[in-house]
Amino acid sequence: MKDTADTARQADTELLICVTCRRKGTLPEGERRPGRALFDEISALDRPEGVRITATECMQNCDHGCTVALRGGDAKWTYVFANVDEAAHPEMILAGAAQYHAAPDGLIPWRQRPEHFKRNCVSRIPPITPAKDLQES
Repeated sequence: MKDTADTARQADTELLICVTCRRKGTLPEGERRPGRALFDEISALDRPEGVRITATECMQNCDHGCTVALRGGDAKWTYVFANVDEAAHPEMILAGAAQYHAAPDGLIPWRQRPEHFKRNCVSRIPPITPAKDLQES
């Protein structure tokens, strides 16, 4: 069995799941937050090779349900997706994470993206190391 440091080095794609996410309104006493339920559901599934799943705290997107992010190495774009359903979307999220992992720059062609990714992208953040310097063009 590999230790978590080995797994982190081998997985250059990280799926971040906000475990504090909840829907509008109050949460009944003793009930799990939807974000925590999403993390638990995704963690129980087989994860794609090269993808690490990480629980995180608030991503400041509270009005839009569960939120996840995909990030890779310094040369990949980072994506933030909202309105994720903890019961209906875990397998779709993992399929999208596999596509993201396979894309050298993190850009999944529009027509190949899961439908939910097309309609619920909150933000696309440029890579730390851009492909070219746009300020010079």
